[in-house]
Amino acid sequence: MLFSKSIALTAFLLAASLVDATAQKALPEAIAAPGETAILTLHAEGAQVYECKTSADGALAWVFREPIATLFSDGKTVGRHYAGPTWEYTDGSAVVGQVLGTAPGQVAMDIPWLKLGVTSRRGNGVLSPATTVQRINTMGGKLNGACYKPGTYESVPYSADYVFLRKG
Repeated sequence: MLFSKSIALTAFLLAASLVDATAQKALPEAIAAPGETAILTLHAEGAQVYECKTSADGALAWVFREPIATLFSDGKTVGRHYAGPTWEYTDGSAVVGQVLGTAPGQVAMDIPWLKLGVTSRRGNGVLSPATTVQRINTMGGKLNGACYKPGTYESVPYSADYVFLRKG
């Protein structure tokens, strides 16, 4: 009898942990894209580049300049991500996005998760039908601290997953 109660308790806890893990994977509302279907998910490894600039009040501050990253699928290089923000696939298709929503990264040094609307596209390929891009699962990329010389640059390593979606 004690053995069957242990098995039942173990099964219950396992099921509860699976439900909890599934719930944790839900995207924050700010970057959700209800009614859209994923076309492709690519992993990015690269850097977020910042520039030291003088603000209107004369203070120096790091300002985000651009991403520079390689896009991977199944461990193979399939494209690149750069200023725009632009995602370019090896088939020549590319999309440019504009931020529509943000959600905090998992820890303080992670850049935010994003929802971006596609504002332009070029080429005819896998990215062509994309209408939305989500940046999720970010690691690193955030720069903290003071800058001391205008015009200097700092690169901070990051990784993220980019989900390309289409309407319908």
